[in-house]
Amino acid sequence: MSNVTKAATPAVGGRAAAKRELPEHFKAYKHVWVFVEQERGQVHPVSWELMGAGRRLADKLKVDLAAIVIGPEGEATRNAALESFCYGADLSYLVPDNILSEYRNESYTKALTELVNAYKPEILLLGATTLGRDLAGSVATTLLTGLTADCTELDVDADGSLAATRPTFGGSLLCTIYTLNYRPQMATVRPRVMPMPERVERDASRIIIHPLGLVEDDIVTKVLSFIPDRDSETSNLAYADVVVAGGLGLGSQDNFHLVRELATALGAEYGCSRPLVQKGWVSTDRQIGQTGKTIRPKLYIAAGISGAIQHRVGVEGADLIVAINTDKNAPIFDFAHIAIVNDALQLLPALTAAFRARLLPHSRARVAS
Repeated sequence: MSNVTKAATPAVGGRAAAKRELPEHFKAYKHVWVFVEQERGQVHPVSWELMGAGRRLADKLKVDLAAIVIGPEGEATRNAALESFCYGADLSYLVPDNILSEYRNESYTKALTELVNAYKPEILLLGATTLGRDLAGSVATTLLTGLTADCTELDVDADGSLAATRPTFGGSLLCTIYTLNYRPQMATVRPRVMPMPERVERDASRIIIHPLGLVEDDIVTKVLSFIPDRDSETSNLAYADVVVAGGLGLGSQDNFHLVRELATALGAEYGCSRPLVQKGWVSTDRQIGQTGKTIRPKLYIAAGISGAIQHRVGVEGADLIVAINTDKNAPIFDFAHIAIVNDALQLLPALTAAFRARLLPHSRARVAS
């Protein structure tokens, strides 16, 4: 591997400046690829978010943007390939095979590594989902290349290398990582870190179908049955339009109901900062931040949250951030759009009452109509 870590704004002559000449056999690697993740006929939204990021990288490099669609034969897989053009793809590589009906690391790794070796992309992006993380690590290991996980920013530098930025040291520092002398340059990005690009109706231009050539007996893992997790969607933080969250400033677990009540009044989702999960006050699926959920709501209300960089990374994509904290020097006020220096225990009930009074008549009117 040749992963080189540097500060986000390196000094001239730093480690990132010591780039060696790319080996000759890697110079044929061109274009930006995005893996389009789909399970049971549904494309994960992070795939389209990555198409937007990939489009920007491809335009800077003056190369094509390709969508990679791997799945069972049938309409759903082909529709995913067709839909990729509406989010900016110049072409789509399609691997349709019924052996890919269920995600299994072995079959998907073989499909993706075969594509890479055959068509040689310069950059390969995947969503940092459960599936994407599993696949990305396996593919990078098989290809003997570098992988930067959980990126918050993607760019290309002056010589065309992928600059992948991610938090490190527990979220206290942002580092930009380069894969200097290996290809493809791989990165994963969590859902909602990148903005969703506008969908524009486009006809498919180029679809390249690649046969897999794998039989069931070649795969060690077998899927015996599928049992859906009925609790997997208990929280929908990543795609909520309004989120209310609480932190240690609430004082005790008993006070967290104030956050839930305001969220209910607004028809919002509720969440928390990492310390509340560590204390056992709130379940893990409600944690917001680099090690929890990344959110991009229209409105984010943070009550009693200090705003360390780990939390900031998870919320800075929000359109409007309202922060409530008794400490006027709290870090969250550095990036909040509206800063309220007040005790959340007093302000949250007042906000809940005000929103109920304002919104309830409209709710009744909608029901009556």
